[in-house]
Amino acid sequence: MLKFLDVTRRLASSSLWSNHAARLLSTEVSSTASTSPNTTVPVPDKLYSRVELQMKGIDPEVMKSYAYFAKTAAEHLDIEVGKHWALRKAVKDRLTLLKSVHIYKKHRVQYEIRNYYRFMHFHKLTGSTLDTFLEYVERNLPEGVALKVTRVELQALPEHLRPGAV
Repeated sequence: MLKFLDVTRRLASSSLWSNHAARLLSTEVSSTASTSPNTTVPVPDKLYSRVELQMKGIDPEVMKSYAYFAKTAAEHLDIEVGKHWALRKAVKDRLTLLKSVHIYKKHRVQYEIRNYYRFMHFHKLTGSTLDTFLEYVERNLPEGVALKVTRVELQALPEHLRPGAV
């Protein structure tokens, strides 16, 4: 089985990808907005202290397998994997309807949907690494599983809050 990095390096060296795609894991992104068309101004990459993946699905075994896949992919990209857990019980949604539209109010039917949740934390990521990781993880998302991503970005302290500023 090929590792993810080997696949991206092979694709980057092929003629299908442009030269900019070869810098998937770099920590600096070049901006196209500059004074002259020949020069590019390097823009520092965004830094994220934590990224949380929240998975929601109807089959707990599929979600467990997908969580293992995401953890393995993160380890191949040298991403620090934090804690990951699942809720003990399913969240149940019940819907009660009448069997007949017009009469027989005593006769009802109940439907129940059970949703299982799983959470994963990843720490200390750059923007380009996060984009690569999320692209790979989202493309391999199995059927019946929804994915929600929450990012916590690190930003510089504003000038008026820095020590020594008046």
